[in-house]
Amino acid sequence: MRVVGVDGCRGGWVAVSISRDNQRSFLVMPRIEDVVAMKADITLLDMPIGLPDLGYRACDLAARTMLGSSRSRVFLGVRRPLLAFLNDYAGANAWGKSVGCRVSRQMFAILPKIAEVDAFMSAHAQQRIRESHPEVVYCRLAGGYALPSKTSPAGRATRRDLLLDHGFADIDSWLGTLRKTGAKPDDLLDACACAIAAVDVLNGTGRRLGGEDDIDRRGLKMEIWY
Repeated sequence: MRVVGVDGCRGGWVAVSISRDNQRSFLVMPRIEDVVAMKADITLLDMPIGLPDLGYRACDLAARTMLGSSRSRVFLGVRRPLLAFLNDYAGANAWGKSVGCRVSRQMFAILPKIAEVDAFMSAHAQQRIRESHPEVVYCRLAGGYALPSKTSPAGRATRRDLLLDHGFADIDSWLGTLRKTGAKPDDLLDACACAIAAVDVLNGTGRRLGGEDDIDRRGLKMEIWY
């Protein structure tokens, strides 16, 4: 048994692995295919899977409700037609405005990674590779309270403490090895949160946002596991 939590980073993807005997490790991998090749029983990925053509995903709206005043940490408006504008922010924003939702620079920046994931995803692959959102995971771990910003000292310390409480005894040494990997501390912390949620999914106690019938035109479920 192995589960993996994954977050995108400048160097590619941070993958945090937890084995049946609770051995934990992480790698920074250049391609999402490298993560898939790990063949984990469950992989939870911090990246949208299942994209509507128009409108908002119910799972995103539910996640924003959970986070309350921190709701902006969950992007709205990621839609499949935007994948045609990977190198054209003006075009992406113009299309977004035409359907009533401008495209932020932050959301545009992750479109290439969304496309990278979407290229290999299928309904079959989604049985073991699913979407998560670290902010929602941390909210659950903190008893229903959204944490301070992950870029603040308080936010980073709170996340680190929650990970220590959930078995990541080596998190400080891990953070000390990130230099020149292309990953930032918050990328690693977020991947760890996804790995915690993946253990719950594998054990049958995972929590999910989104309706059973929320499926995009490629047959992909639009859901967030936390």
